[in-house]
Amino acid sequence: MATRCSTQVTIVNALGLHARPAARLAQLCQQFHSRIELRQETKTADASSVLALLMLASSQGKSVEVIAEGDDAETAMQAVVQLIANGFEEG
Repeated sequence: MATRCSTQVTIVNALGLHARPAARLAQLCQQFHSRIELRQETKTADASSVLALLMLASSQGKSVEVIAEGDDAETAMQAVVQLIANGFEEG
């Protein structure tokens, strides 16, 4: 049975979720079997799609919900939260 989990995290890097962090996040999400989404206010994006992530227009200080569903959902969610909390390892 698939696991579903979610948590909130704040975008901390100065430029927000622009092209480079979106690509890094999408690559990370593609390593997992679970479906991973980011939800910001009323918008939801497939976290394995760079374009979908860019459409969220997440800027510094915005809170996003990380939602993962699948066999490795907990591990996937923790990896995504860590990447976002570390500012996508920029600078």
